[in-house]
Amino acid sequence: MKLKAIIVEDEANSREILREYLAKYCQEVELLGEAASIQEGLELIAKESLDLVFLDVEMPFGNAFDLLEKVPDRTFETIFVTAYDHYALDALNSHAAYYLMKPINIDELIKGVQHVVTIKQRENALEGKLLHSNFAKVEGKITIPQQDGFKVLEVTDIYYCKADDNYTEIHLKERKILVSKTLKRFEELLQDFPFVRIHKSYLVNLNEIAQYKKGKGGSVLLNNGKELSVSATRKADLLSYFQ
Repeated sequence: MKLKAIIVEDEANSREILREYLAKYCQEVELLGEAASIQEGLELIAKESLDLVFLDVEMPFGNAFDLLEKVPDRTFETIFVTAYDHYALDALNSHAAYYLMKPINIDELIKGVQHVVTIKQRENALEGKLLHSNFAKVEGKITIPQQDGFKVLEVTDIYYCKADDNYTEIHLKERKILVSKTLKRFEELLQDFPFVRIHKSYLVNLNEIAQYKKGKGGSVLLNNGKELSVSATRKADLLSYFQ
């Protein structure tokens, strides 16, 4: 598939290098324009229907995060391109699909573009479809430790688990339980059941996902009406369950 993309980068030399690399190594990218500032970038985003924005972090009169804050309902993916590695966490929190360091490594560029292609293909395949995961309902129980013993839970009663430092909130159909175990521990405990990690904070029962929404990192709507964010790094894995 073709990815409609723009470059937002204040340095002309950096734009030229990225443009040439994309033309030579990433022919699935259709470059629709380039911007040298945040304002020019916003104008291009408003004008074009985009799949991908290559975004420099530091620019005059603002930065990448200023731009993204002004496009709250974005449906395009973002690949950050920067000379500064300390922005990696901020990029993740802004739902960037990939993070490239300058000078650009061609293999990493190809990898980042392919990651976005995978996301877009899976999103497009689900367009207008009802969500049905590839997992059947699985019967089973797990035990939850308590001060006076343990509680037995039906796995099918769990909507999702939420991280709370070294604790985990287990959200059930009728209530929630706080357990002194990490979310990573529950991810291991539920690995044989239809659960997927969609975010650093959420482990979700696939059978309770009613809807997927594009935008930023995306989000899922559960059968109980709860909407949970999907991180960009987890999006492709989540969508793979609904092909």
